[in-house]
Amino acid sequence: MPVNADKPLRWKKDIADSVDYYNRWFLAYAPNTFRETRIRTTEQVITALRQTNSLRNIAPDLLKQHPNVLPILRMSTAPPLARDRLIGLANVTSNLINTMEKKNKIPLKMEAADLLSQLSRIGEIISKLVDYDIFVWLENQSSPEEAEIRRAATIVADRLTGAIANPLMRNEQEKRQLQHIGEWLQKIGYRNVTDSGPLNWIEMKPGTFAFRRNIHVQQPSSNRTVNIPVDTVIKPKNSSATTFPILMEAKSAGDFTNTNKRRKEEATKVSQLRNTFGEDIRFILFLCGYFDSGYLGYEAAEGIDWVWEHRIDDLAELDL
Repeated sequence: MPVNADKPLRWKKDIADSVDYYNRWFLAYAPNTFRETRIRTTEQVITALRQTNSLRNIAPDLLKQHPNVLPILRMSTAPPLARDRLIGLANVTSNLINTMEKKNKIPLKMEAADLLSQLSRIGEIISKLVDYDIFVWLENQSSPEEAEIRRAATIVADRLTGAIANPLMRNEQEKRQLQHIGEWLQKIGYRNVTDSGPLNWIEMKPGTFAFRRNIHVQQPSSNRTVNIPVDTVIKPKNSSATTFPILMEAKSAGDFTNTNKRRKEEATKVSQLRNTFGEDIRFILFLCGYFDSGYLGYEAAEGIDWVWEHRIDDLAELDL
């Protein structure tokens, strides 16, 4: 019997309760995270301004020596530039931009002349679009005062903070969800074998659970085997050696828009699991936050059940 997928009459209340649950966590956690991130990012922007001589030196040599300034430079323009927009405007490769920003280095295999040309174009675009309302000394061609540098750094840091803090918050939310699952399972006698149990999820012993396991599945359109990550694997106490463990995916969302964009991800994952292991495989969502009736109806139609974090005791209905 499904836990929630076949009970649409209680979806409306669960959605409201889940939104309230998420918002309480967000209000408790977000302000400190954003504040700490903004302080740290402001200092990084000040350092970048000093490295670039207050944005008066965005030459190729500077970008080669300090590739980590690129995200700050993108947020220093009017309007701020997304990576793809900078790639298009400067006519440079995505590999160059992504390597500079994600790995803090220059691609090793780029020819020197090509690298010089692309870095020059990046500097030209940044200089052409620089936000003079923030960097007032550039328009006046004067030397900036310390107060002007800190004011400009704070504005750029504000632009960067959301991009940096949001992933931190998603990671913290997932960490808290998994901790909540683990504590509930251990309370009823389950043992966490994440670090000590078998890597093969099928070989787990009854009464154990593990976090973040890779499941090998067959792609329906080919004979290739691929890994799909699963947040939690639970082997019920009363299961036999041939019974598949329960697979659980922790999902959280801070708005309704993104959940409906991502709802096909779970359907694709469960389709691959069933194609590989058969219809008996159990895949459960552990939901917290903004999941509306459209999302829930879609998942239910795909045969996917869920447990709400705000009503975690429903896990007992999985015959654990």
